[in-house]
Order: sequence, then C-alpha cells, then structure tokens
Amino acid sequence: MMTGGCLCGTVKYKYEGEITEIFRCHCGQCRKAQGTAFVTNAPIDAELFVITQGEEVLKRFYSSPGKERVFCSNCGSPIYSAKDDMPKVKRLRLGTLDTDFVCDNQCHIYVDDKPSWNKITDGFPQYKKMKS
Repeated sequence: MMTGGCLCGTVKYKYEGEITEIFRCHCGQCRKAQGTAFVTNAPIDAELFVITQGEEVLKRFYSSPGKERVFCSNCGSPIYSAKDDMPKVKRLRLGTLDTDFVCDNQCHIYVDDKPSWNKITDGFPQYKKMKS
C-alpha cells in the first residue's frame, strides 16, 4: 500500500495498487497547473485509490473539456487528474506520495511543447505528444 497527501496535511490518501508507468508531461497546461517545467504523474487504478482524509477541501477544476484536475483548496497541492472518458484511471501527481517505490518504465510526453530552457538529459524516451 502507498500513502500520500498534500503540503498542508489536510488531504491524505492511500493507493493499494502498483505504479507501473511514469510520465513526465511537458505540455503548457501541466506547466501552468503545477508551476514547474513538467509534471510527474502515473496512471493508477481509480478503484484502488481512496481519499482517507480531507475530501471536503478538495477542489475540482476542468482545465479542458472532460479533464478534471483535483487539488487541495488549502495549500494548492495537485493530487490527481482524471478524464471523464476514462473513469477507471486517475493520474496521480507523484510528488504527493509519501511512500518510496521504484519504477523504471518512464518517459517524457509532449516534449514539443516544453520551453527551450528545460533540457531533458535523463535518457528516458521522449514523445512529441502522448505515448501511444
């Protein structure tokens, strides 16, 4: 089991699945939503993810049609995103995890949208758009 939460500690969650894939998304929306050069997230099984504390402070924002971003309204920590057409999957923001794990199946997506000052040097595969 993995656990995590937001910066202020109001929101806590558990995930009883495995993380088998990690995406670093460089699209403009993710940069704006995270305030960073890219977001590191993982697709997880929505049925194995449970908010254990602070559900009442979570805010939801549709950044594009059918794509919801969920974050703590107290501290702003992004917790996950979800697409209406993929109800069984959430994209967990890995920076909110408290549990350490290893996953070598990683890649960068939307690299054509990254800013020129962001250099990718880790050797993981890079994709112009979403990995197919």
